[in-house]
Order: sequence, then structure tokens, then C-alpha cells
Amino acid sequence: MAGYFAIFLVVLTLVSGLIWLIDILVFAPKRKVKVATAQAAAAGGLPLSAIEELEKPSYLAETAKEIFPLILAITIIRSFLYEPFQIPSGSMMPTLLVGDFILVEKFSYDVKDPVWRKPLITTGRPERGDVIVFKYPEQPTIDFIKRTVGLPGDRIIYKNKQLFIQPACAAADKSTCPGLEAVPLTLQAEGEFMDGELPTKRYSEQFGEHKHDILQHPFKAEDLMQYYKQPGTAIEEFIVPEGHYFAMGDNRDNSRDSRAWGFVPEENLVGKAVFIWMSFEFSEDPDNWLPSWVPVGVRFERLGKIN
Repeated sequence: MAGYFAIFLVVLTLVSGLIWLIDILVFAPKRKVKVATAQAAAAGGLPLSAIEELEKPSYLAETAKEIFPLILAITIIRSFLYEPFQIPSGSMMPTLLVGDFILVEKFSYDVKDPVWRKPLITTGRPERGDVIVFKYPEQPTIDFIKRTVGLPGDRIIYKNKQLFIQPACAAADKSTCPGLEAVPLTLQAEGEFMDGELPTKRYSEQFGEHKHDILQHPFKAEDLMQYYKQPGTAIEEFIVPEGHYFAMGDNRDNSRDSRAWGFVPEENLVGKAVFIWMSFEFSEDPDNWLPSWVPVGVRFERLGKIN
């Protein structure tokens, strides 16, 4: 849907701009000739209201003139700078909640054209820990949001709810390369977030200097997930191919991510989630008379930078 809207914006910008340009180059001069002819016939006594009526462009041209600058600005900002997204699920809890509205920085990972999404300018690549928006590899019309865990060449293992990473190493002497290490976890709270009627545990997870929080369900069996099987690796092991990334949701036991469907191709990247600009709270009470999509409050404390 987001891709179709981008195409719609581009088409609307081009059509409105073309109509305005044709009016300036073709029809405006003709209207001036009509005014001059009418003034000559009236011996210079043509009323001002009549002149304005003759100079007035068509409704279509006037509308195009009014909307073109606005649509052009929206298209440029949304296509190349920042795009708003709404969080629809809890797969990124506790970092992002249902009802959060975020800004995604489109120029973080290359500037791309909004229609064919071909790179125009190379700007950067995801770093470990970045929260990224990307086109879902199994259905590219859908946008997904997850956290970058594995970079090209990394070895990733997720076993017994523990993440292990062996960073890519290009050194000729492999004995100097870093080994497989567990990502540090520190328990922060228990029961702060619920999975149905069961409490979850919130941990702080650290990638180098980057720290963020994740959720784990202490009672949910890990083998419930159907792991993506990469040829030549164990069932819970992944070797990130070149030009791809391994992404996981922060709500580790309630996220369908790279563990289930594989890797994020570089060309699928949309941008980096950088800011929560609005956050609405919705009622979970089944007896509430309001429809479930109607907000019952604003979570102002959530506004700010995304870690």
C-alpha cells in the first residue's frame, strides 16, 4: 500500500505540474490576446471585472496551480527525507508500541527514486542495533520494522533465548578474528508488559556501545517458531550473505522475523526509524463502548528519539 501511495504522489505531482505548465505556455498567452482584442473593441473602456474574467484560467488549471507546490513539497519530503509510519503490532515492544507514530529517515541507506526504488545517491548502510523499515521479502508491498542484528558476513545463533554473534572478519589470518560471543543481557523488570495474562521479562541488550531493551516470554517454548533453514548451517544458526541483513523484533517471542523467513536484501531497505512524533493509547477493555481504533489517551512521555 505504501508503494502505491508513493506512485500516486509522483503521478499527481507530474500531472498537476504539467497542467500548470501547459496553461502558462499555451492558454495564458491566448487569454492575454483575448483581453487585448476586447480592450481594443471597447476603445479602452473595458471594465476591470471583465478583464479579470477574461484572464481567469480554467478551474482545472487554477486547481493545478494551487496544489502543485504543496504536492511537490510532500513528494520530496516523503520520498527522500522523512516518511511517517504507524506501528500496527507489538513485535517491537518495548521499543515501539501499538499506536506509536514514527518518522523514518529515508536518506540513511541511500537515496532512492520513489517509483522503481533504484539508488540515486549512496549514503550509508545499517549498523548493528539500527531499527530499520524494509519491504517484507516474502511480500514486498508490505513494510516491516525490526532491529538490525546481523550485518553481511556475520554468524548469528539464537538458542535458548540467547543471541550469539560472531562478526564478519576479512583478515587473512582467521586466528585473529573475533569468536562467537553471547550478547550481554541484563534483567530490568518483570511483569511491566503482559502477553495475554502472563508477565514478560524486560532485558537490556547491548551491541557494543548501543543499548536497547527487549522482551522475553519466560514460559513460551522457543521451538514453537519454525526456523528458516539456511543450507550448510544448524537449525538455529545463520550466516548473513553479502548485501543482506539479519533483523529481529525486540519482542523476541512474538515476532516473525529473520529467524522465520531469512534475510533482508539491501535493495529492500526503506530507511531508519529515528523518532516517535505521536503515541496514542487504545483501550484493551472488551466492555468499552468505544471502537477499538478510537484512542483513549495520548502517551506524551513516549515522544522522542528511538533507541
